Amino acid sequence: MTLSDKIKDVIRDIPDFPKPGIVFKDITPILSNSKLVTEVVDWFVEKGKQDNIDVVVGVESRGFLFGLLIAEKMGVPFVPVRKQGKLPYKTIAHSYDLEYGSATVEIHEDALKPGQKVMIHDDLLATGGTAMAAAELVKQIGGKVCNYTFLIELGFLNGKENIGLDNNEAIHSIITY
Repeated sequence: MTLSDKIKDVIRDIPDFPKPGIVFKDITPILSNSKLVTEVVDWFVEKGKQDNIDVVVGVESRGFLFGLLIAEKMGVPFVPVRKQGKLPYKTIAHSYDLEYGSATVEIHEDALKPGQKVMIHDDLLATGGTAMAAAELVKQIGGKVCNYTFLIELGFLNGKENIGLDNNEAIHSIITY
């Protein structure tokens, strides 16, 4: 059984969450299976090694779940991108549209060194708005986005196409619906 099949077997669909018409992909059952968590982290670590990543940037909040584990296993720093007002030090912010609203995310202004190669990690790629906002923050403080990693990609929302990859960036998703 492939990793993709194992994950699909445990993900729950939650209809009408967080609003009517949305089918939420609940990844929390993965977290109760330590062996599966290890397999997921190892898959992302391999992608990070392929792309010579220096830093993992995790997007709030589910991007923290695997992002920190990926960084720890690779022996690289982890940097959080958080919702506006949640980081305690000096930040820069970027606002963007979601598939069901809008949001602003922030990063500490000193979170990266110029030229560091960055993996942007989140649990889900939908329209790409959150990933693009995180990439914009990384670029503003001098980092270089090398790849985007996701547990799940909702291909029908065209997030890959919306991100519009620059140079040698890559998008890696374990599952595509």
